[in-house]
Amino acid sequence: MKVAILSSAPEAYAGALRGLPDVEIVATASWDAFEPVRLAAEAGARVLCEYPPAAKEADLKAMVDAGGDRLTFASPACHGEAFAVVRKGIAGGGIGELTTILGSLTTSADGGVLGVTVPYLLDLADAVLDGAPAQQVYAQTNTVLSGHGAESAAILTVRYRGGKVASFDCSRSRSATGRPVVTFIGDKGSVQYDAGPRLLGGDQAEPGGEDLDALLLKDFLGGGEVRGPDGQAALRTFRIIQAAYESAHTGQPVDLPSGG
Repeated sequence: MKVAILSSAPEAYAGALRGLPDVEIVATASWDAFEPVRLAAEAGARVLCEYPPAAKEADLKAMVDAGGDRLTFASPACHGEAFAVVRKGIAGGGIGELTTILGSLTTSADGGVLGVTVPYLLDLADAVLDGAPAQQVYAQTNTVLSGHGAESAAILTVRYRGGKVASFDCSRSRSATGRPVVTFIGDKGSVQYDAGPRLLGGDQAEPGGEDLDALLLKDFLGGGEVRGPDGQAALRTFRIIQAAYESAHTGQPVDLPSGG
């Protein structure tokens, strides 16, 4: 299998893939250009991408069009048995009709928290909502911890077509696990998914639970049931985040076009 990797730190993935049988890494590239995705797609490679730290929608769409169904975005929390159980329970009516999604994610990564945290919360909502498009986005941010233009905390509310609402709280902390916690609320109950539960009696600085990065790679290579967010999911996420920046700037909710 030919694999290409587009990431802010491509060697982190390449190191895990090297030495695996029947895996050939044909390209590794950082997020300074979209051209490697087109070239990898032309070579017939499957492409694993992280979300770009900054992009124009036209560039991202061109990358998605080039990658086709061979393009997967890295979103570790979407993988593993725990989230699979949550999804099946919700789909099976275990909490009744889903009405509200509440999520939080704290990061130690550089950059504004809207860009480095919200995609991974939106991916979980998108998976449970089967790709339902967003209708309206409202966001508030502050830069108290960063001291400059990049936001250090954010609150984002997304109203989806059909009436479901998601609200996310994102912030920066040196002790962050980098794993989301999301509660799905229905009219008969609720269920919480914690992608990085703290280890009891262990190192409190590290998340416990499943090795989501390893499971992501397993699923990507075809050994698991979950492909992860595809290009269309990434475009939905991108449009919500761009609307969030606009809302934070204007102080007003932003309506997305039909199908956005």
